Amino acid sequence: MIFDKKSEPGRSGKPTGGSVESRREAPSLKVDPGPPAPSGRSGRSESSVIGSSILVQGDMSGDEDLMIQGRIEGSITLKKNLVTIGEDGRVNATVSAKSIRVEGTVEGELRGAEQIVVTRTGNVSGNLVAPRVTLEDGCRFKGAIDMEGADTGGAGKVTDIMSGTSVADESGKAR
Repeated sequence: MIFDKKSEPGRSGKPTGGSVESRREAPSLKVDPGPPAPSGRSGRSESSVIGSSILVQGDMSGDEDLMIQGRIEGSITLKKNLVTIGEDGRVNATVSAKSIRVEGTVEGELRGAEQIVVTRTGNVSGNLVAPRVTLEDGCRFKGAIDMEGADTGGAGKVTDIMSGTSVADESGKAR
């Protein structure tokens, strides 16, 4: 017996016996994964997430991107990858990575082989070492920035962030 979706008045709409074939479609859920996370490897965008209820104490290293929403105490070394400290992330560590993005709170030294970005929600207390450093309007930062200590070809140049043109040479003299 096949259950017909049309029911007579007064009936509960439930079959009284036999087999039932349901033709209801499961609701569709559309998920936009967004753009793939940058990765140090060829086209693959593998990443790990430290959830907001997780506390990690000790040294971390690996070969994939890392999103931190929890707490980390110790050191993080991901030389070929992106480390993102999310808005709920709390890090008390030395962080070394290809690129570092801070949306949460960090106490410690950050060393980016390519760049460090502190977003408007970011709060950093410690030194930044990278060839490119971006401090977005509204972020909080206390420490020193070293753009020469990183292995760079263009370190020491002062660049107008609005136009992207160099406004001073390595000696700091205006052009």
